[in-house]
Amino acid sequence: MVLPLYLIFYFIAVSVSKESCDSPLVSALPQSAFTSSSELSNSHGPGFAKLNRRDGAGGWSPLNSNKYQWLEIKLEQRTEITAIATQGRYGSSDWLTRYLLMFSDTGHNWRPYRQEDSIGAFSGNSNADSVVMYKLQQPVIAQYIRILPLHWNPNGRIGLRLEAYGCQYKSDVVSFDGSAHLLFRPDPSVSLADRDVLSMNFKTLLNSGMLVHMEEHSGHSFTLELFRGKLLLQLRKGRGSSADFHPLVSLGSLLDDQHWHHIRVERIRGLVNFTVDKNTQQFQLPESWSHSEINEISFGGTSAAGLQKSHSRRNFHGCLENVLYNDISVIERAEEQQLSITVSGNVSFTCTESIDVPVTFASPGSFLALPWVSGGESASVCLQFRTWNRAGLLMTFDLQHNAGTLWLYLSEARARLQIHKTGRIMTDITAGSAHALWDIYHSLSLFDSKSRIHLSLAPAALRCPDTEGGSGCRNPFSVFQGCMRLIRTDGALVDLIRVQQMLFGNFSDLQMDMCGIVDRCSPSRCEHGGRCSQSWSTFHCNCSATGYSGATCHSSIYEASCEAYKHKGNTSGFYYIDMDGSGPIKPQLIYCNMSDKAWMVIQHNNTELTKLKASSGINQHLAHFNYSADAEQIQAIITQAEYCEQELSYHCKKSRLLNTPDGAPFSWWVGRSGEAHMYWGGAVPGSQQCACGLQENCVHPEHFCNCDADSKEWLNDSGLLSHKEHLPVRALAVGDINRSGSEAAYRVGPLQCYGDNNFWNAAYFNKETSYLHFPTFHGELSADISFLFKTSSSSGVFLENLGIKDFIRIELSSPTQVLFSFDVGNGPLEVKVETASALNDERWHHVRAERNVKEASLYVDHHPSAVQKAPADGHIHLQLNSQLFVGGTASRQKGFLGCIRSLKLNGKTLDLEERAEITPGVTPGCPGHCSSYGDLCQNHGSCVEDHSGFTCDCSLSPFTGTFCHKDVSAFFKPGTSVTYTFKEPYKLNRNVSAQSSSIYSDLTLRGENVSLSFRTSQAPALLLYVSSYYREFLAILLNRNGHLDVKYKLQHNRDAEVFRASGRNLANGQLHHLIETQTQLFLIAESGEVDPEIARLNALGFTGCLSVVQFNSISPLKAALLYPDTSPVIVTGPLSESSCGSSLPTNPYAAETTHSLADHVGTVGTGEPIVNAINSDSALIGGVIAVVIFVSLAALAVMARFLYRRKETFQPQEPKAEKTDDSPETPFNTDPNSQSIISDNQKEYFI
Repeated sequence: MVLPLYLIFYFIAVSVSKESCDSPLVSALPQSAFTSSSELSNSHGPGFAKLNRRDGAGGWSPLNSNKYQWLEIKLEQRTEITAIATQGRYGSSDWLTRYLLMFSDTGHNWRPYRQEDSIGAFSGNSNADSVVMYKLQQPVIAQYIRILPLHWNPNGRIGLRLEAYGCQYKSDVVSFDGSAHLLFRPDPSVSLADRDVLSMNFKTLLNSGMLVHMEEHSGHSFTLELFRGKLLLQLRKGRGSSADFHPLVSLGSLLDDQHWHHIRVERIRGLVNFTVDKNTQQFQLPESWSHSEINEISFGGTSAAGLQKSHSRRNFHGCLENVLYNDISVIERAEEQQLSITVSGNVSFTCTESIDVPVTFASPGSFLALPWVSGGESASVCLQFRTWNRAGLLMTFDLQHNAGTLWLYLSEARARLQIHKTGRIMTDITAGSAHALWDIYHSLSLFDSKSRIHLSLAPAALRCPDTEGGSGCRNPFSVFQGCMRLIRTDGALVDLIRVQQMLFGNFSDLQMDMCGIVDRCSPSRCEHGGRCSQSWSTFHCNCSATGYSGATCHSSIYEASCEAYKHKGNTSGFYYIDMDGSGPIKPQLIYCNMSDKAWMVIQHNNTELTKLKASSGINQHLAHFNYSADAEQIQAIITQAEYCEQELSYHCKKSRLLNTPDGAPFSWWVGRSGEAHMYWGGAVPGSQQCACGLQENCVHPEHFCNCDADSKEWLNDSGLLSHKEHLPVRALAVGDINRSGSEAAYRVGPLQCYGDNNFWNAAYFNKETSYLHFPTFHGELSADISFLFKTSSSSGVFLENLGIKDFIRIELSSPTQVLFSFDVGNGPLEVKVETASALNDERWHHVRAERNVKEASLYVDHHPSAVQKAPADGHIHLQLNSQLFVGGTASRQKGFLGCIRSLKLNGKTLDLEERAEITPGVTPGCPGHCSSYGDLCQNHGSCVEDHSGFTCDCSLSPFTGTFCHKDVSAFFKPGTSVTYTFKEPYKLNRNVSAQSSSIYSDLTLRGENVSLSFRTSQAPALLLYVSSYYREFLAILLNRNGHLDVKYKLQHNRDAEVFRASGRNLANGQLHHLIETQTQLFLIAESGEVDPEIARLNALGFTGCLSVVQFNSISPLKAALLYPDTSPVIVTGPLSESSCGSSLPTNPYAAETTHSLADHVGTVGTGEPIVNAINSDSALIGGVIAVVIFVSLAALAVMARFLYRRKETFQPQEPKAEKTDDSPETPFNTDPNSQSIISDNQKEYFI
């Protein structure tokens, strides 16, 4: 592209101008441009304070070296200042070591320059000759420069030479008196409909007023308004008095300080960037406002009718500078009186300012004492004040005629006056409302009748009024920290400049001729929606209801996945998931189905089977799915997950699906990126097939989908979509439903994902000199680092990142101490956590460190945290530039030996395994999780190692579930029975003698363990009966009084005995647990009848509920309910699993706890589908919650003669399906060589 020559010259000129804004500004000034608070002698005057000059005494030195001295320079005009350089007084021991830099347009109302928005002081010199230069982070526009010494060489005096650098500044200004405004009409032929830019500067002493009003052709308008010291950008719909205002954004604070503030509003189509000074907010306009053109712009206000619905209801009173609209200078056109500008009212093209001399009470030791003698019959005191604090003493003085001492102070943001005399409160008056004081200046007036008063304005370290007897005084109120201005006594303005020159009154630790108030909540340092509040010296963040914690609401209180919740021992339920921790993605309530995997289930608005019928005129049905999580959350879930799936089912009757093999598809679905996909559930991406086509088992082989056969019978194509990059299903288009007789039904299941690639991402460091390196960590204002480690080493550095001076490091400094150290420019700080037990125990330990502008904290496991407060008004930016070293340091010293896992920095997980693959001395992954998580397996479940985590083997436990925590219960009625048959561990011949049988007596049934839980209201009742094929038995029963008895016969030559286990009524409908161990039960080769009492109880039948039944390692009820096809059980009558035995406590981490998720993915058989038969997960969960938890126990006893016959005829059932040996739910050993199944001599276990 060829640019016009003048445009090229313009770019070059601008470039050179900007790059060369570093010309000396002070060296050519006359001595009259220099003033100071005092001078040691004529040769030490301020005019000699020029850099590298030796005139006079070689620089400026004041008469006294104290913190009330200053040096001031007046530049030729308002100038852009970009750098400052200082030097000590030549040939002396006089130099500054620390100073404040101040700027002003008028020589009054000074403004301090702040680095990083918090540091006001600059470091000075270390000798008299070297030059220390600072390039200002933000250039300053001013005509006056003032240096305030803070510290100087303790062996010398204050001494200074300096230079400022910068360049000329062009300024076009206009002044408004509160009733005038400029009306600008842009040329429509050159306006850009898709982009508008408005920029300008303003200054004012009033806190409210309309700055800009923009009208569009459509009748909509934009309003930029100053209200209570903040800028509001609003939209207004319609014209006239009925117009409706829509506030968009509020930005800035304390803007009524008579200093210049910069505004920029940029609209690019519907996106708006709104900037005030250094703070920018971005927002989206409503669609109806996105493409409108500006018709006219009013600056400084608008007509009276346009002010009626504004907040301020007044025009702007103050000055505007360099007003540009799409690079058009509005002020220049107004001065030239061009036709596009209309001036209304009294407008001046100069900016005249009233002299405003504020004073700042910056510390608890600040005070101002003014002598005052009132000559009239009455006296008055008036002032204006501004503060963040809700309490503090404003003034005190003695009343006339010894009437007491008056105290005027703030209490709970209200003004309160008390008169004290001889220890009593004579008067107590409260004025004002309890509204916040921090928005604006407040005026305060006080009158008194004739008296001689000594007035003191002091919040603390009060200079006491003179009292007779010299008894002194004490400030009983909180200190005042804030600004005061326009102090008047008897209507006369107090000359604070004379006070500053020590010609009048007395003061201590005041900042004269400036208001040093700082808004620490603008911009807010509170993250994630935390609400900011402040006092004079600090700010506070209210993190309630945000889901985040910490001093700045930085760290998430939720886990990043269901996998993480599982490994804290949580069971199925709803949990808040925060995928990126402290990152911008919001937490989301998600159902976690804790089975063998930790499934995350994301619902949408229609997971039910939806039926469609032929409809004339409708060629296609389009369904959109809105998920419970937003797009950003879903993408993070899918990216982080190990595997994701979503069921996609289509049931058809004369309704084709993909029109295979060669036709254009009638139906398709839309994935995450908005692309249409032509393959169906169970097939591979891009195949234009269904699952049956991939498996080559479609109803008609010439088609790749069952439904493409166009059959008049109901068919279906169902399967799982598992290509993560395409999930979730956002929309579904169904065609071929407009023919006569066409019917169809579809279902899109919830998105389900398991696994957490970040949670198990680990690296093993096997050499002290090895480390992984990553790009520089950027955590300037907020930094959080979390990880897990395990080691046998006593010390080592987990990670380190360096800057020029700044650094951050976390290390194991001893077996019982983790150390977090860093430096942001205020000197090294350390945070330590000591633990009672050693951390080098080869178990996983969790570390989380956080550093923000308020504090640094360190957490190790569940030990008490350590917190280190940040220094007040110190450096806040962490500036790093080296690589991030993990597992070691740049010096290769103090390296870490062991495993580091799930390393996250500001919510982003570092891929340790990827780097470990290519790094010597580091191995990806880290096995051995049962040592840390094995305790989560409950009820005798055993921990089994997995590559990514662990599982709980529940095969030897009567419980089931992820952690063997879920009881297995069933409700019995008369006629229901469960028979479990198992084999003796040794072969015995039926006709063997009792003597030979006794040889094996101590090898059989010695030390039996029996446990169960029951609930019943029936008495008497038989709960449990165990017998051999002979006459030995063990029975657990409730007698007629509901007492628990254990009846047993363990030897053939003795009668049955009864042990009374409980003397209270247990048939009370409550849950009871029974554990019996070390029962002696011997096998005797005799036969006979069942005990008469047992037979009688058996004949009564039983109604109740049984739970977690276990006999040694066998769980018969669990086998019958969960594995009836692969277990040696016989079930008679109806039997189904119930929650009647549940006694689990409420999960404290879950938002809502449930214990099953009956949303199973699978194909639907032939036949017409039943609409709503496939319920949504939420409906099923609600059903589970609605079940009344009632637990009872049942057992059915069977006669011994039947058992004996059963022994002869029983043949082991062939299992219908084999369960893998490594399954945690295998109810018994299926190995044919195992001793648990080796003989024909059997016994039976009945429930």
